[in-house]
Amino acid sequence: MSEETRLARPPVRAAIVELLSHMRDGKEIREYLNRFSELDQERFAVIKVGGAIIEEQLDDLARALAFLQSVGLAPIVVHGGGPQLNTALEDAGFPEQRKDGLRITPSEAMGTVRDTLTAVNVKLVQAVRDCGGRAASIPSGVFEAELVDEAGLGRVGEPTGVRLDLVAAAAQAGQAPILTCLGDTSDGRLVNINADSAVRALVGRLQPYKIVFLTGTGALLDEAGAPISTVNLATDFDELMGKDWVDGGMRLKLQEIKRLLDNLPLSSSVSITRPDHLAKELFTHAGAGTLVRRGERIEEVTTLAALDLDRTAALVAESFGRSLKTGYFDTLDFDRAFVTENYRAAAITARLDDTVYLDKFAVMDAARGEGLGGAVWKRLVAYAPKLYWRSRRDNPINEFYFAACDSAIKRGEWTVFQRGETDLSRLPQLAEQIAALPASLEDA
Repeated sequence: MSEETRLARPPVRAAIVELLSHMRDGKEIREYLNRFSELDQERFAVIKVGGAIIEEQLDDLARALAFLQSVGLAPIVVHGGGPQLNTALEDAGFPEQRKDGLRITPSEAMGTVRDTLTAVNVKLVQAVRDCGGRAASIPSGVFEAELVDEAGLGRVGEPTGVRLDLVAAAAQAGQAPILTCLGDTSDGRLVNINADSAVRALVGRLQPYKIVFLTGTGALLDEAGAPISTVNLATDFDELMGKDWVDGGMRLKLQEIKRLLDNLPLSSSVSITRPDHLAKELFTHAGAGTLVRRGERIEEVTTLAALDLDRTAALVAESFGRSLKTGYFDTLDFDRAFVTENYRAAAITARLDDTVYLDKFAVMDAARGEGLGGAVWKRLVAYAPKLYWRSRRDNPINEFYFAACDSAIKRGEWTVFQRGETDLSRLPQLAEQIAALPASLEDA
């Protein structure tokens, strides 16, 4: 871990378990504890907060940041101040004007911009402290910048570098750094920086595990206005960009997120959530918002010879905690497999006469909550709109199976599920046939 940005790490495990145990089962909490505890803390998270959130949801935001900081997870926060700047600049005689989406900022307005963003920064820092957290106000001095178009935009800058000394000083004092979107040029002029550009520069330098956008909607929303829980950019980006209901704002947000993740490790992700849902989004598979990952391509394998049997067997063993029986692939009436490119999630189908039977659906523990399982399932049901499968009654994924099926029949230790069947008279016989199939996994 670098001394430059090392964050304080107080004893935290007992506190996290106590505060999060009501959310999900202990196994899930331990997974996230292990993931976060293995990270260099400067790489934990960068959180972007809009001025509207500070204006409208300050208490929720402060509590969320104080919670993370109090359990040893110290995100670096970058905030804007759009609504506050609109009011202050209007009052100062500088009505809002934009060009190419950027706020035109005359030199004469920079004093107002500086004072307004500094006041917003101090307000947020004080709110975090009032909630029992420790935070440091860093209104400027982090972003090196150059003017974008002085004649057309005035004092609007694009980051050219990131200084981490002030961030490191806050971290070494055990304080969460709170940054504004102000930069300075090589000749000492203060400039206004677009929040997305500031986050991009900071993320590029730190390579964080998590990037979080706190918004009023708390998620990307689909055509019906419902939250989209996960986005796998490798499989979903082009499809989403082709939807007529993806408006300009959402389109720009997706493009910006893709731009961020394209330059980060595969393990990094972007979460879009609300301040009061931040802990749930970070610490549970189900989350509470939209989780976006660069993701993995899903390969459709049509012959057993094209399937990497060793990697498939390892995936199944990790997912189920038990190995495949010897000779499994020899006896499998293989139909098709949908496998992520790194063999972290897969669906394997077989044929029962004219019926597509899902023989194995496996997701590695480390990939749960990433949306890979959902992406594989989506490809599976697109291929096989009529589908049967079975599951033991104690399988923790049964909640998902019951939500995904059209009907289910219990037969002994098995529950047999189906979706898309049009001839319901076939159900009893097929259920008996599927329940009678030999077990394919070694005994626990």
